[in-house]
Amino acid sequence: MQYAIVIEKTATNYAAYVPDLLGCVATGSTIKETENHIREAIELHIRGMKEDGIPIPEPSSHVEYIKIAA
Repeated sequence: MQYAIVIEKTATNYAAYVPDLLGCVATGSTIKETENHIREAIELHIRGMKEDGIPIPEPSSHVEYIKIAA
């Protein structure tokens, strides 16, 4: 599966979340570290859902960038 992730810069680090997996979040000092942490978080989140008998949501979020004149 391929899930969209969102990484945002905070005042002190980076934070990531997965729109299709409610509550699946991670943080890191760099974007790369945050990507690694969210990958691990997704795997753990899905493993926990399976263990609890919760259906795994199909990826449905779509990400695009829109260019505008600023």
